[in-house]
Amino acid sequence: MLTEQKLSGIEKIKTQSNGLRGTLVESLQDEITGAIREDDQAVIKFHGMYQQDDRDRREERAEKKLDRLYSFMIRLRLPGGFLTAKQWEATHHIAGEYSTGVIKITSRQTIQLHGLVKSAIKPTIQAFNASNLDSIATCGDINRNVLCSSHPNESAIHAQVFAYADKISELLMPKTKAYYEIWLGDEKIVDKKDEEDPLYQDRYLPRKFKIAIAIPPNNDVDVYANDIGLIAVIENEQLKGFNIAIGGGLSTTHGNPETYARIGTVIGFTDTEEKTLKVIYEILTIQRDYGNRSDRKLARLKYTIDKLGVNWFKLELEKRIGFALEEAKPIAFTQRVDHFGWQTNAQGLWYYTVLVENGRVLDTETLPLKSALLAIAKTGLSNFRFTCTQNLILSDIQADDKQTVHAILEKFGIIAHTELSSLIRKNSMACTSLPTCPLALAEAQRYLPDLLTKIEPILEKYSLSKEAIVIRMTGCPNGCARPYLAEIGFVGTAPGKYNLHLGGDRQGERLNKIYLESIDEATILKTLDGLFAQYATEKIANETFGDFSVRKNWVI
Repeated sequence: MLTEQKLSGIEKIKTQSNGLRGTLVESLQDEITGAIREDDQAVIKFHGMYQQDDRDRREERAEKKLDRLYSFMIRLRLPGGFLTAKQWEATHHIAGEYSTGVIKITSRQTIQLHGLVKSAIKPTIQAFNASNLDSIATCGDINRNVLCSSHPNESAIHAQVFAYADKISELLMPKTKAYYEIWLGDEKIVDKKDEEDPLYQDRYLPRKFKIAIAIPPNNDVDVYANDIGLIAVIENEQLKGFNIAIGGGLSTTHGNPETYARIGTVIGFTDTEEKTLKVIYEILTIQRDYGNRSDRKLARLKYTIDKLGVNWFKLELEKRIGFALEEAKPIAFTQRVDHFGWQTNAQGLWYYTVLVENGRVLDTETLPLKSALLAIAKTGLSNFRFTCTQNLILSDIQADDKQTVHAILEKFGIIAHTELSSLIRKNSMACTSLPTCPLALAEAQRYLPDLLTKIEPILEKYSLSKEAIVIRMTGCPNGCARPYLAEIGFVGTAPGKYNLHLGGDRQGERLNKIYLESIDEATILKTLDGLFAQYATEKIANETFGDFSVRKNWVI
């Protein structure tokens, strides 16, 4: 419990932050530096931002005795990953005016902008607010963006399941009005009772918290990688309720055996909305009360559960919710994919999933993706949805408007780009990493496309190009692109060096394991050449590369 722990420094910052206000106002007024005060760097996360600096230019600026080139990343709160055409158009212009111009689709179904200077934060937030968008609670020790199976063709009742993402997000929002005061100019709260927060109190959670909703048979959200996973149980096109999984989480720390990746444990089933929301809320209160507040590396829910035991946790949960969970219902995941190209849903609306490699929306000499999406947004014929593999779905298009959207996609080369890309490229994912992430040890999103270009000929050599192998890369062990659930995972250890992980399954239900440690590109390509050669000659019918890796005892 809290009283038994020696609290980490962040805990003091949270409780003394005056409802997440800290000294942000004073930090913003300081024109001497592009940074904000040290304690405020923790506080601002709860407002949906991180302070970063351009690591490509650190040495150059240090030699000139200059301050680091500080900037900020802002992340939007988009439960289930949905924007209207007008909101996408606004985001396009906000990105161009205040950030690097690149719109980054994240692995958690939202978007973030990088490169905001300190003076641009407030006008950026105000511009987003004008389009009914905000960044509240997308970072920090709090529940973050709620994921949901992205494509409406997953189920005839997708909209009913999808609505839970927003309900959960609203349920778990902090009560403080600091965001509105600091960034939007609302009047200050006089009576602090108006901000009393029975869920987060004044200490919030011990660490970040993540929730996802999946619609079988497609585990596109990696539901077991989340602190709470909801798995929809649908029979005869009726939502019967949700299986509840707890304790998923992938972040680890190199050289610290006490940290580890964990997939969620299914503890039961809820059959009503009221029960489901009650269960979610009280899982957070248990983590609030029993999570580790002295060592942030061991503060996620997975460690709380493993320390106290799944049975203890379930009993405590049932005591707090006031009812017993039902036995989990049978479900089956058979795939973990984005549905590229044109698809339709049960209501006859059309959807086109665009490949957005590593989620980076920008114009290049060969692919004017950002301009294409703006042109579509200006027609008002399509909404925009984001997948958990950093791709984009042009959504809810009427049959009569499909050809108009298709013509724009074709004109800008987006159809060809999506359809001609290899299966491993479509199934790949990389984290942001360098140059902005302070935790990055190696490249990821800037490097993986080039590495895939070198892997593709090896697959072709062994007639494996039609194998949809899941490949993911992160620049550090924090796991933002979920590499530990890939068939082939690369985890950065140093510049140009990666741990090679093998053995994840195609459905996202099995963790992979380290095969080789801290290897360079030449070793990666030589190793994969040998592994693919063996796979091509010895695999059995329909055997995935991940399953083959386990059967051959490459990882144990």
